[in-house]
Amino acid sequence: MSIIIENEYSGELLADYKSIIDEIVEAALDYEQCPYECQVSVTLVDNETIHQVNREYRQIDRPTDVLSFPALEYTKAGEFDWLEEEGIGCFDPESGELLLGDIMISMDKVKEQSAEYGHSEKREFAFLIAHSMLHLMGYDHMVEDERKIMEHKQEEILQMKHYTRD
Repeated sequence: MSIIIENEYSGELLADYKSIIDEIVEAALDYEQCPYECQVSVTLVDNETIHQVNREYRQIDRPTDVLSFPALEYTKAGEFDWLEEEGIGCFDPESGELLLGDIMISMDKVKEQSAEYGHSEKREFAFLIAHSMLHLMGYDHMVEDERKIMEHKQEEILQMKHYTRD
């Protein structure tokens, strides 16, 4: 598994942010039983940067906490069977890893939301990674049924790694 981490954030980061990223990316892949070694890119930014990207790619003129850019289009979320026959272009030709996509996290939002929700910055950071990983594996939350499924999966991934709200 390759996780490419780009730190574009000029503020103070969590001391163990790299290990949290590794832990939650791996937990999400294990939870969804992804049969491949994968490649994921994670970029850490501030509110201003994520605001610009949110405006450009989603036409939403405000900062957000996390943006996900899936590299794959799933017929059914979390199912990887189709890659056997149709997925030849979905793998890095050098490493052989499945290219899942990119995650962008606003570290300013991590700080704001952890205070707002009354839990640690580590828990908020882990939550945003789990949330985004599910997007990279085809899940969404635009309709109520999908939202419930995604929230349940996020919570189970976080519980597996002991990132609770306390």
